[in-house]
Amino acid sequence: MSRHYIAFDIETAKIIEGPLGDLKSHRPLGITCAATLSSNDSEPRTWHGKKEDGTPAGQMSPEELSELVRFLVEATSSGATILTWNGLSFDFDILAEESGMADECKQLARDHVDMMFHVFCQLGYPIGLSKAAEGMGVPGKSSSEAQKLAPDMWADGKYDEILEYVAQDVRVTLSIAQACEERGEICWITRKGYPSCKPLADGWLTVTGALELPEPDTSWMDSPMLRTRFTDWL
Repeated sequence: MSRHYIAFDIETAKIIEGPLGDLKSHRPLGITCAATLSSNDSEPRTWHGKKEDGTPAGQMSPEELSELVRFLVEATSSGATILTWNGLSFDFDILAEESGMADECKQLARDHVDMMFHVFCQLGYPIGLSKAAEGMGVPGKSSSEAQKLAPDMWADGKYDEILEYVAQDVRVTLSIAQACEERGEICWITRKGYPSCKPLADGWLTVTGALELPEPDTSWMDSPMLRTRFTDWL
């Protein structure tokens, strides 16, 4: 029986001038919107802050974000598995700060499937969502402009474009997860442009399960990433 997944992604609000560097170093970042997509549904659900007249707000309030957290908690309590790409290191960390529901977000992070973290635990290095989509032959991100300028575009009132962008991200995330489970492997395009694949013998692991994988050989790297880079906020 296929797992009931709910793919999840957020978009941040803070406009940053100059080089981004580590995005989290600019926090608090705020959250403009989010999307969730159940594997039982055909279309994503989008979430955003609302002004009194119902139009999108500059960012989501702690109360609005708490509603999102409670939705995810209730979904997991009903047997769903939350699914992200880099949600451990980023989405749940930022959501914990912005919602004020740190304990709930930490538990969600531990119990969910972060495909990028799973792959990192196997390989010793992360891969990008777009490269995984290309390797698995599924449609990728909807807009390169939105990828770079999402906070600016939201501030400029381009709400529909950003809501479609975050919705497409959860579509891609869910499509990759399902395609990999069907094939029993994940494939991606390397930095040199070559396809590469890795078996997923036991399917996708939760963050807790991925942490139990043996450490890969990273002796060929000059400065290998540590798993604590993703988990230190927990």
